[in-house]
Amino acid sequence: MSVPKNIKHKILFVCTVNRMRSATAHKIYNDDERFEVKSAGTDKTAETVITLDLLLWADVIVVMEKTHRNYIRQKFAAIYATKKIVCLYIPDDYEFMQPELIRILKEKFEDVYQRGLV
Repeated sequence: MSVPKNIKHKILFVCTVNRMRSATAHKIYNDDERFEVKSAGTDKTAETVITLDLLLWADVIVVMEKTHRNYIRQKFAAIYATKKIVCLYIPDDYEFMQPELIRILKEKFEDVYQRGLV
C-alpha cells in the first residue's frame, strides 16, 4: 500500500518501560519526514504508558518483543485484531541512544519499511 508523500505514517513504538528501546526509536525517527512517531511502554511504570488512544492513533504499532505484542492482544483485543503490529525482536539489552541500539533499530525498522510492512 503506497501512501501519498504528503501523508505521514503514524508509528507507535512500544517496549516495556519506554526509556530505552522505544524511546530511542522515537528520538531517531522524530524528525523523519516519512513518519509521525510516538512511543509507549507496557509496564505501569513506563514513561508513557500504552493507552487505547495511543493505539487508535497509530497506523502501525512497532513492538520490540513478542511479549509486547502479546500484551496488546490480551489488554486491547480489538486493536490487536484490526491494527498492523510489527515485531522487531530487539531484546532489552541496551541503554537509551546506545550506538549499537541505534544501528539495530535502523537496520530492522528500515527493513520492515522497505518490505512494505509499515
